[in-house]
Amino acid sequence: MTTRRGFMASLLATGFAPRLGWAAVGSPAYLAAAKDPEGGFALYGLSEAGAVTFRVPLPGRGHAGAGHPRRAEAVAFARRPGSFALVIDCATGDVIHRLTPPAGHHLNGHGAYAADGAILLTSEQEIDSSAGRIGVWDVTAGYVRVGAFPTGGIGPHEIRLMPDGATLVVANGGIATDPDDRSKLNLDTMRPSLTYLTLQGILKDRVELDRDLHRNSIRHLAVRSDGLVGFALQWQGGAGAAMPLLGLHRMGDAPILAEAPLADELAMQGYAGSVAFSGDGSELAITSPRGGRLHRFADDGAFLGAVPRADICGLAPLRGGYLASDGLGGLIAIGHDGPAALARLDCAWDNHIVRL
Repeated sequence: MTTRRGFMASLLATGFAPRLGWAAVGSPAYLAAAKDPEGGFALYGLSEAGAVTFRVPLPGRGHAGAGHPRRAEAVAFARRPGSFALVIDCATGDVIHRLTPPAGHHLNGHGAYAADGAILLTSEQEIDSSAGRIGVWDVTAGYVRVGAFPTGGIGPHEIRLMPDGATLVVANGGIATDPDDRSKLNLDTMRPSLTYLTLQGILKDRVELDRDLHRNSIRHLAVRSDGLVGFALQWQGGAGAAMPLLGLHRMGDAPILAEAPLADELAMQGYAGSVAFSGDGSELAITSPRGGRLHRFADDGAFLGAVPRADICGLAPLRGGYLASDGLGGLIAIGHDGPAALARLDCAWDNHIVRL
């Protein structure tokens, strides 16, 4: 079998090295970061069947990633708070750019391409104030930093491009953190929010939960093709509370909070690590590595059931349901009829699976 490096070397020998598309690295459907048994870290490309299409070493623990819409190029974000993001040529394994935020900022583990891959947007916050910022990078100029704009909240985490291609939705977690030890400084006054911004930073909509839910930090996002947003929550109040951990929202409307039965809600331990719509968009799910379970909901918020799985967290759409990952190296297909094992790798998957 011809290796990717051999293929690239042959192109260079002929004087022709085009920018390769995702087919050159096995047409992966997903990106996911993991920890290897020896303690190293890597970014993986995965097929829908759970097969590895490529593996690129990382210098530290990865969190989420972003795949370029046309080229075999991915951004691997460091675990929050991060001081770097690596732009990786997935065909060669080379780091072609290292993105460093300006002094006084750090990266928050997520990003998104826009304008057909011409722009990269990164979730960031000011170190001293925790004020949220969106970093703007010109991809066509070699990932040059060209600006930033406020997120409309503090402690942003995941950001997603909306289906119109012109709107960014931001999960502002609402938590101010100490720049030295990351301790939480404002739990009594935190105000998580969901904001919708133009790519120029103009606020289009802002949503906050009721005051008695102000400690429910909005962390992760899923977006359906018709603009329906699912948002996953992490409770920052006292232990043992049965709080809703999934919300649904459409711009201009009030949010809907999806609740599970009491025993199921308690079992989640106040923590949703990932959220995704199913492959057909008819439902969505959240995962809890702390609770060791996945909860499924209809798109109107009705609870559909739970799937137990130790240390489950990564979640993405898959034909017929979801692809999920766990900290024991498992990749699982979850459909209407329940879970089915796809593969088990000798690694520990991190929190997220990113659909390409």
